[in-house]
Amino acid sequence: MTDGAASTTPPGPAAGPAAALDGEARRARFGPREAPTTALLTDQYELTMLRSALQAGTAERHSVFELFGRRLPDGRRYGVVAGVGRALRALRQFRFDDESLTFLTENDVVDDRTATWLAGFAFRGQVWGYPEGEIYFPGSPLLVVEGTFAECCVLETLLLSIYNHDSAIASAASRMTLAADGRPCVEMGSRRTHELAAVAAARAAYVAGFDATSNLEAGRRYGVPTTGTAAHSFTLLHRDEREAFTAQLAALGEGTTLLVDTYDVENAVRTGVELTGGRLGAVRLDSGDLSVLAVRVRGLLDSLGATSTRIVVTSDLDENAIASLSGAPVDSYGVGTALVTGSGHPTSGFVYKLVARADSDDPDAPLVAVAKKSQDKVSVGGRKWALRRIDANGVAEAEEIGVGEPPVDDGNDRALLVPLVVDGEIVGEEPLAAARARHAAARAELPIEARKLSKGEAVIPTRWSGAAAPVVNPYAPEGDRA
Repeated sequence: MTDGAASTTPPGPAAGPAAALDGEARRARFGPREAPTTALLTDQYELTMLRSALQAGTAERHSVFELFGRRLPDGRRYGVVAGVGRALRALRQFRFDDESLTFLTENDVVDDRTATWLAGFAFRGQVWGYPEGEIYFPGSPLLVVEGTFAECCVLETLLLSIYNHDSAIASAASRMTLAADGRPCVEMGSRRTHELAAVAAARAAYVAGFDATSNLEAGRRYGVPTTGTAAHSFTLLHRDEREAFTAQLAALGEGTTLLVDTYDVENAVRTGVELTGGRLGAVRLDSGDLSVLAVRVRGLLDSLGATSTRIVVTSDLDENAIASLSGAPVDSYGVGTALVTGSGHPTSGFVYKLVARADSDDPDAPLVAVAKKSQDKVSVGGRKWALRRIDANGVAEAEEIGVGEPPVDDGNDRALLVPLVVDGEIVGEEPLAAARARHAAARAELPIEARKLSKGEAVIPTRWSGAAAPVVNPYAPEGDRA
């Protein structure tokens, strides 16, 4: 980036939604930075490749890298792009300070020449990408990073670690909010994952439609709405539920949610309704057969006149459990372990590959496509463009990827790649609400089959165009490669 390696302040105002934000205003809108430097959140081989390329004289060769997934997680119909905003924030802090360089040189990771290059590092290239909240499919070019080999190479691990995690969580969250069918979902998985992964997971879940999180750092850092009341230990602290509920109501008001399954659910519900005169906000069920319990509790609440009291259910929910509760009188869901572990798919399987490079060290040398040919790990060479093909009814029908040239828009399609970084300046930052709204709109245009939770292939096909396009789709299921 153009602010330079030694700077401790972000660059000046960027184009796009964040154009008017700077200094404290930027911090207030996008949250505080996450680390003094993100440069060592990487694998050693990124820097040993840099060291070798500098020595060989190829480090400045014009290159294009692409971040993509060869396939969706097993059985999924679509994926969700998340982590874009976090990646841009991490890029803003990607610089090699004195402490980082001392570590690298003392451990012989880099030599003096490489250390000097890193000390002056500033990404000055271009980045295009699918905006946050967008839907993706096998082969979708989620990021296109263009610059010198050196500056693009060192970003690989940082970008992959953010995109692989956040997109996995958002993809699981999207299935859960689809299954909830409009009923609110709350993220509450902080105790089931790494403490910092929990913060990122809360953010990704919010992008994909969750309404709130229990994680306060996600609220501070990203502005995700936070919520929470009490655990079983609070009830056990007191002599009985009446004493515990009285204390909670005195502190949090009648609109609070009482956890009613510590001892006897029916007695707890009756006590809560009595103490609030039927004005209790909600009760939470955290064990047992939730479907049966919800029906019984709804009937009891209504018989006691607490017709406005909501029922919240928790206890190891995933998208299938949520779907099974669709006919039960449940008002909202709290989801923990399954969400923060990607509901069985904790990573998205994204890779970051060189797809084009200059054919010489001449600054004006033309780009040539390059690709891997390894069995089961092939890649498609060439600079990519992408659009979502939309039919006359506004329903998505294909992911169109142009190789070497943009695919042709037939009049109502959506271009998918937007500028994120221009000449080193970050231009793609946006409020989290924009990503959340984008996801809802992108998901709504998918065919109805996208709602299925049963295993199946991508809900729309990936198609290739352009003179350099592959004749056979290398990412299609075996047997469908045509």
